[in-house]
Amino acid sequence: MRSDLVSSLPLVLDPEQNLPIPAQLTTQIRALVAQRILSPGDHIPSTRSLAKQLGVSRGSVVTAYDQLAAEGYIVTTHGSGTTINPHLHLLKPKELEVSTPPAPQAPKHPSGPRTVSLDPGVPDTSTLIDSAWRASWRAASSNPPAQRPAQGLMDLRVEIAEHLRRMRGLITDPSRIIVTAGAREGLTLLLRTFNGAARIGVESPGYPSLRRVPQVLGYDIVDLPTDASGLVVENLPTDLDAVLVTPSHQYPYGGSLPADRRTELVTWAERANTLLIEDDFDSELRYVGMPLPPLTSLAAEHTVLLGTFSSVISPHISCGYLVAPPTLAPRLNELRSVLGQPVSAITQAAIANFLDTGALRRRTQRLRRVYRRRRATVQATFTNVDGAELRPISGGLHAVLICAQPADAVVSELNTRGIAVTALSKYWGGSSHAENGIVFGFGSHDDDTLEWALAEIADATSLK
Repeated sequence: MRSDLVSSLPLVLDPEQNLPIPAQLTTQIRALVAQRILSPGDHIPSTRSLAKQLGVSRGSVVTAYDQLAAEGYIVTTHGSGTTINPHLHLLKPKELEVSTPPAPQAPKHPSGPRTVSLDPGVPDTSTLIDSAWRASWRAASSNPPAQRPAQGLMDLRVEIAEHLRRMRGLITDPSRIIVTAGAREGLTLLLRTFNGAARIGVESPGYPSLRRVPQVLGYDIVDLPTDASGLVVENLPTDLDAVLVTPSHQYPYGGSLPADRRTELVTWAERANTLLIEDDFDSELRYVGMPLPPLTSLAAEHTVLLGTFSSVISPHISCGYLVAPPTLAPRLNELRSVLGQPVSAITQAAIANFLDTGALRRRTQRLRRVYRRRRATVQATFTNVDGAELRPISGGLHAVLICAQPADAVVSELNTRGIAVTALSKYWGGSSHAENGIVFGFGSHDDDTLEWALAEIADATSLK
């Protein structure tokens, strides 16, 4: 059989289906691969030919092919057309299983079983794939960078510096920026610069996935108390090598470290020669007042800023950055050159394009309006629920609800109703000091789904 013959694709588009045309195409082509109708190395029609065959715009087919190429299903070679990835047979069969397309939105009070995961911090990505997003990826894929510097593409580092200037009021040189695969990977890279044993102070409560990183690397963890405004600076231990702190949006309560306490913390760090690791997540998503400048603007020599695009783009993009002190940047660059750059050059180029066009700033402004509305829905739901006290939501994508009933019982009851929430005790180093409550996200689901889930939470937590 000749390998250059173009395979016919038995695709059928359903205009009544609640799924965009590019998503229908990608779903069906994945299915053809999983069913072995399409095999590795098979040639498939060009975007122009398939668009003509199906009677759709070429842009819809290009979007579908771009997605399949990003997932590794197809490859395009100049002069040879588009083929099913010849190396696809190396993947495990279960990795080729067909993902079920999302069903149409259910009514506000569905009669059948339903499962809703209210994971904290998950953003709404339903409007992400627009013309600006597609154009950024198309440009990056059409002209991929020839090199992938260990520190990250210069274009992206320049755009990150501009992003920080506009969004956080921070002036920084791109030479201090290192592209990472997210906050956890950035923290791991940073902690590897410590030689031998180290004592790392972490907020209690604090963000679980970051709290665990120092411990996994073998460092001693010291729990540091917090209050409604964030880290309690008084009486901090003087033998800490670093402190992981969230001054813009303490996790999970959401407090913002006030100016006087920030100054006190910076003064302590300089006196104790302790590195401050500033996790700046959710700083762009603030609903009350203006965000204060990051700590690194007060103490550039003693602060590392961890940033990510998870909340304003998607956690699945796996791209973030850190801003290092001038004295630490060379060591981090050396370590990165040994370990390698974990973010693909095409991904970096696409995000740089997305930032350069202003699309991310426009998207962030739109998301703020959406999240403000959903935050207001959360507040209205729990205004008069006997047995549930909603803590203030000054920013971010999650809420803390203090419960009169045992939190574990509430979590279990909601699980039986198809709703996943998290017990507040999960965020403490020692659960004996934890308040009795739950944490849930409100950013990722449409308004009807959110209203239904909130009504169930209110019913499960109320004292009847």
